[in-house]
Amino acid sequence: MTDGIAWLADPRSIAYGGYFVVLARGLSPEDLAERLSATLEYEAEHIAVPVGEHTGSSFLELLDDVNGDPFAGVDIGLRLGSSGGWTYAVAYGGWPGEFGSLEPVSRDGAHVCVLEYEEENGKPVPPRFEYFHDGRLLSACNLHLDASWGYQGVDGDPATAARLQELLTAAGLPDPERDHRYVHRTVLGIVEEFFGLSLPKEPIVSGLLPAVLLEAA
Repeated sequence: MTDGIAWLADPRSIAYGGYFVVLARGLSPEDLAERLSATLEYEAEHIAVPVGEHTGSSFLELLDDVNGDPFAGVDIGLRLGSSGGWTYAVAYGGWPGEFGSLEPVSRDGAHVCVLEYEEENGKPVPPRFEYFHDGRLLSACNLHLDASWGYQGVDGDPATAARLQELLTAAGLPDPERDHRYVHRTVLGIVEEFFGLSLPKEPIVSGLLPAVLLEAA
């Protein structure tokens, strides 16, 4: 059973601080983790080191323990899984602002979708969505469709972006009178249907999943 992606709009849907979720077709969980580790914007090269299966809570505890060691140099980890034909990676720890463009992750024909929300950022930063295929951006938008954050419609491949924009327009969006959470959930639902995305809530929120730490090589 899959749950789509609209549940990500729930308050603290995965953990305090927001969510960083990557969905991929054409990549195994291990391949996705390795490609994501290569996008970290650090000087040192990083690799994904398996640490067994964890719940979200136990993984955060592990990250806290590791980060108590000043020589460990690890503050980001991923829990991994597959559902509905999609591989997924969920980030934990100090992920905000640390991943570079995920365009290279989609090389060699892979499909890659990025969903990110710094929920506790006081600016506040809107959630965002990006979809890449074979090394190019097909579509991207601010999930609040908030003009104050420079929303100018859906970016990306003209044909793909135009079709997604038509669906948003048909749903009456953008609408500055609408509550941000309503818009967030509605846009996620439209993106979900358009790209056939799925993300299982129960395994991520309360189940055990294989986990890796992104460590300096």
